[in-house]
Amino acid sequence: MPPRRPLSRDRVLDAAITVADRGGAEAISMRRVAQELGVEAMSLYNHVPNKDALLDGVVDAVFAAIELPAVECDEWRDAIRARARSARAVLSRHSWALGLMDSRRNPGPATLRHHNAVLGVLREAGFSLAMSAHAISLIDSYVSGYVLQEVNLPMTTPADVEEVAGDLLEQLPAQELPYLTEMIVDHALRPGYDHTTEFDFGLELILDALEARRAASSTSSPAAGASASTGGGQADP
Repeated sequence: MPPRRPLSRDRVLDAAITVADRGGAEAISMRRVAQELGVEAMSLYNHVPNKDALLDGVVDAVFAAIELPAVECDEWRDAIRARARSARAVLSRHSWALGLMDSRRNPGPATLRHHNAVLGVLREAGFSLAMSAHAISLIDSYVSGYVLQEVNLPMTTPADVEEVAGDLLEQLPAQELPYLTEMIVDHALRPGYDHTTEFDFGLELILDALEARRAASSTSSPAAGASASTGGGQADP
C-alpha cells in the first residue's frame, strides 16, 4: 500500500473546491473536507485555522486559476478579452464561487495580484482611475451574470437548444407572439447556431464602448489639446 500523501494547505483547498463543485459553497465544512481527504477534521487546523480561512483560501484559489493579464501589453483589449474569457471558463466550472468572490473581507495574494493586474492594464492604456473602476465593475458584472445565466439554462449543447426551442415552438401561439416565434425559427433553430457565442458578442460591445470612452477622453484632455496646438510637443505643466 503506497504511503499517504502528506497533508498541505494546497491539498486542503483542492479538497474544499471538490466538495463545493459537488454540493455548492454551502457544502464546504471542515468535516466534509476532512472526509474528502480521508483524515480527521482536527488535522485540517494545522493548515487552515477555521472555516472562514478555508473560504478565503478557496476564493483565492479560484482567482489564481483565472488568467492573469500582463500589465505591459500592446493592446489592452486583447488582455482584458483573454482575462474575461478565462474568468468565464473558470467560473463555469466553479459557479458556486460567484456568491463568495465579492463577499470575503480578507482577500488573498492571488486575488490582490489579479485585481492589481486588471487595474494596471486599464491605467496603462490611458483610462482614468474612475473609468478603470467603471470598466472593471461592468466587465465583472457581465461575466458573473452571464455565467450565472449559463449554468442555469436547461441546455448546454446545440442539440439541447434545438430540443428546447422545438418543444417551445410546438406550444407557442405564433399569431399572438410573432416576434418570439421569429426569434426561435429564424435564429435559435437556424443551422449552426451556438448560443455560447453570445458571450463574445456581448463582450465585444462592452470593449467597443470602453474604447470609445477612452479615445474621447484622451482627445479632450488638456494635455492632448496642448500637444496638438504645439505641433506634438509636450504640454506645459
